[in-house]
Parts: sequence; structure tokens; C-alpha cells
Amino acid sequence: MMHPDLERLIALQRLDSAASEAQRRLAEEPERQKAFEARLDAARQRGGAAKERLGENQNARRSIEKDVAVQQGRLSKFRDQLMAVKTNIEYQAMQKEIEFAQAEVKKLEDAVLERMIEADDLTTELRNAEADLASEQKAVDADRQAQAAELDALKTSLGLITRERAELVASLDRQVLALFEMVSKRRNGVAVAEARGGICTICHVRLRPQVFNTVLRNEQIIQCDHCNRILYFTPGAPAAASNLPQPT
Repeated sequence: MMHPDLERLIALQRLDSAASEAQRRLAEEPERQKAFEARLDAARQRGGAAKERLGENQNARRSIEKDVAVQQGRLSKFRDQLMAVKTNIEYQAMQKEIEFAQAEVKKLEDAVLERMIEADDLTTELRNAEADLASEQKAVDADRQAQAAELDALKTSLGLITRERAELVASLDRQVLALFEMVSKRRNGVAVAEARGGICTICHVRLRPQVFNTVLRNEQIIQCDHCNRILYFTPGAPAAASNLPQPT
């Protein structure tokens, strides 16, 4: 039969490890919230960039359209002047001015058309970015709700662990409890280790045969010669990892 205090120590270690994990998860909450915001910021930036490119396109198009109006004004003026020329040389010169203005208008109108086609693509890109933002917002909201539920569960769990731990501590021998707390403080919160196959499953150092044989009986509080953790043995346990969480 297992020593009562050893059995309590194993239970106490499991509670402390569970509490440590819960506290770690709670401490990570601010970083998780930052990650949620980073996801939304990335989606907002994509939408903002698409909106900015569309705005630049529209500004460029308006500028070109103003140039078209200027060239069309010049073309109209040249045509009026063409009616007033008196010599063939003046006529030919005016024709060249008209042809040049017509070419400029054509070039600028082509540029406007290019901006219009580009605007269609940019509008689609903006709509897609806005849809992506809405989708990401929905996903983040769901993740935040799940995270809030997890945090509530962790806090509830910590409350239960605190009460159960207090009951265990009250039932432990004072010297045994002091030993547990001293080793726990020195060994990253893990004071109890399973011994299996003649080895401490946490520090992985082979135990002296007489020590392991004593641990097999679970009748005494025995410590690992290397890491000083309190050892126990689980009959019929598989040759895998310890039942207790590993230290970090």
C-alpha cells in the first residue's frame, strides 16, 4: 500500500502543475489580444492600401481629363483659326497644329481609358479587401469569445484547485510538506517524479538499485539522489513519459 503522505504529494504535485499551466495561460492573455489586433490591423492595412491606390488612380484620371480639356480647347481654337488663314503656308501650318493637338487628345484619351480599366481592377481589389476584413473581424470575434470562455474556465479551475490544495496541505505531515515546498521552489515547481525502469523520469538519471527497490514499495518518502525530487512508482505503468507534467 502506498504511503498516505506520498499519495497526497502526488495529488498535490498534479494540482500545482495544473495551477501553473492555468496561470501560464492566463498570463499569455495580453499577447493573445495583441495577436487578434495584429490580424485585424493587417486586414485593415490591405484595405487601406487598396483604397489609397484607387484614390491615386482617380486623381490621376482627373488630372488627365483636365489635360484633355485643355487640348480640346486648343484644337477648337486652331479649327476656328483655320477658317481665317489666307495663304497656303498658313493653312498647312495650322493643319499641323491641329494634327498635333488631335494626337495629344488621342494619347490622353487612351490614358484615361487605361485609368478606367485600372480603376475597375482596383475597385474589385478594394471590395475583396473589405470582404476579407469583415471575414477576419468575424473570425477574431469568434476567437475572442472562445478565449473568454477558456479564461473563465481557467479561473474557475484555479479556484477549485486552490480549495482542493488547501485540503491536501492541511492533511500532510508538516515536515513532508516543507520538503515538498523546498524542492518545488528549487525545481521549477516540480517536486515529485515517477521512477520507472530504475530511472528518475524527470532528470533521467539512473537510481541506485537499493534506492529504486525502496521506491518500488511506495512505503517511504524517497528522493532522487540527483535532482532531489520525491520519487514514486506506478505498478504496470508503460515505459513512456511520466504521468506528471514535465518542468519548463
